[in-house]
Order: sequence, then C-alpha cells, then structure tokens
Amino acid sequence: MPRESKDSKVKRVKRAIRLFQRYYPEAHCALNHETPDQLLFATILSAQCTDERVNKVTPHLFKAYPSTLDLAKADVKEVEDIIKSTGFFRNKARNLIAAARDLTDKYRGDMPRTIEEMTTLAGVGRKTANVVLGNAFNIASGVVVDTHVRRLSHRLGFVKHQNPEIIERELKELVPSKHWVMFSHWLIEHGRRVCKARKPQCDICFLYEECPKKGVQ
Repeated sequence: MPRESKDSKVKRVKRAIRLFQRYYPEAHCALNHETPDQLLFATILSAQCTDERVNKVTPHLFKAYPSTLDLAKADVKEVEDIIKSTGFFRNKARNLIAAARDLTDKYRGDMPRTIEEMTTLAGVGRKTANVVLGNAFNIASGVVVDTHVRRLSHRLGFVKHQNPEIIERELKELVPSKHWVMFSHWLIEHGRRVCKARKPQCDICFLYEECPKKGVQ
C-alpha cells in the first residue's frame, strides 16, 4: 500500500472532525470536578484506571480534603485508604500530596497556566497537564493521548507510532489547534461507543469509509 501523504491525512482528519462534531456534540471531560485543582487530582488518579472508578472515589477524597492545603497536609496512609481501588494507590497517594504541596508552596495555591509549569508538579506529565489546561482553562497546549486516543489515532491511520509523545506531536501537525482540546474527547467518545478495542462496531461506524482499519482482524 502506498504511503499516505501528510496533505491526505490532514484532509481525512478534517472530515473526521466534521463528523465528530455532528455525532458527538456533547463530548466533554468525563472526570467529575468543580475546580482546576480537583481536575488535577482526578487526572492523577485516572492513570491505569477508568474514569468511572475515579468518579466513585473522588467525592470521598474531596470531602476528606476540601482544599488543596488540606490535601498537602494529609497523612499518606489515610489517602491510600481512600483511593485504594484506583490501583497503584501508594504512588498515587504520594503524588497527590506532593502535587498539592507544590501548588501551595511554589504557586501559592494558583494553578499554573503553561505546560512547562504544569509539568513541574509532582506526578504530572504532558497528558495530565494537557487535561487540566484544556478543560479547566480552555488552553490548547496539546492533544491528550490516553489509551483510546492512542488506539484510535493508530487504527484510523492518523499516526504510525505507539509512543504517546510522538503521537501527540503528529496529531498536533494534523489537527487544527482550535480543535486540540476536543479532538481527544471525540476519539474517547468514539472509542467507548463504537470503535471498541476487541470488537469494533464497523457496521455502524460513520468513519468506516475513512478508516484503514489498522489492527482490526
């Protein structure tokens, strides 16, 4: 099969965006939160865990620690007990407390607004930073690459690699910056509803004609 040109990929991405806008107009961040700080902590918990599970845990966490300062002063064992069901709870508990301390000590409780500052917070990489900046402040710093985004962007033939950082870089070259925040939400929604990992529902997929079906048996 001949190698697809970048211009061709850009056109396919734009067509996909138009369809996503039509079929998923209500797509949004699935992590429940009321403040940027809560979104940060929820996103840290979401690593290797479903959003549904995180949303069951965070009400207890935020009730126990109503403010970021409260969490910064928390006992790590008590935090571990609350978040245990999210997996990797020991590392996550340490990261939650350390990130809360960073926010209170380094930034005086004010969430930073740049990718460079965000990634200085404990336990925060590009994915988490992009989630918070995009959804809390509508700052398009990049494209969030989670499991769904990685799988679908490869399956749809938008990217060649599996490395999240390379995928993000390639998607930023294909997707207009005004859609960076929503693009991940659309792919996540499509991955959950239609393009499932083991049994993609190609027969009802509105992207069927656009999809090279990479990895689909």
